[in-house]
Amino acid sequence: MLIGEALKYQREKAGLTKHELSKKINISHQNIGRWENGTILPNIAFCIKLADFYGISLDELVGRDS
Repeated sequence: MLIGEALKYQREKAGLTKHELSKKINISHQNIGRWENGTILPNIAFCIKLADFYGISLDELVGRDS
């Protein structure tokens, strides 16, 4: 699974829209869309913030939960 797909999966699993997530983690919904479609990658600080928000590991966040 690509990182963007994994980020989208976690967001949808949490039942959130891009707009809802953007308000909760204080980042634009456009950036969330760019992360999910693979245009850009979130920096490590936002990866940590997302993993903490979802209550998962960084590996699971990016699809490496083997």
